[in-house]
Amino acid sequence: MQRYLLGFGLSLLLLLSLSTTAQENKTATADVSAVRDTVTNYIEGYYTGDAGRMEQTLHPHYLKHMIHGDIPMREKSASQMISEVRKNGSSGIPQADKTEQVQVLDVSGEIASAKLTTPHWVDYMTLAKSDGKWKILSVVQMIND
Repeated sequence: MQRYLLGFGLSLLLLLSLSTTAQENKTATADVSAVRDTVTNYIEGYYTGDAGRMEQTLHPHYLKHMIHGDIPMREKSASQMISEVRKNGSSGIPQADKTEQVQVLDVSGEIASAKLTTPHWVDYMTLAKSDGKWKILSVVQMIND
């Protein structure tokens, strides 16, 4: 009888462990997808001049650092980015160059990292989950032109 109880207990423990792992995998997959969507909305908001769409992706403490050859490093806050998109959008970029590749590099709890590659620059991004939504906290941008 003790063997049956021990076997039942081990089976129950294994079942609970598999259920927890499956739930964690489902959450991780949802987070990766949500991070990718956030970065995509950010760049497409920029490309289309949709400041509202971009604003929804930015964390209140957003800060962007831009590296461009010998030009001294520049920074932009969330309000500066939104204002720039509202005024200019991506008017200087040819339509054929308005493409992107988004890679989610890592998700760990409430933080994530992603890489955004376009024909003219590469952004490395840090995101934070805020009120259940992924927001871009920081960007380091290397401009290729």
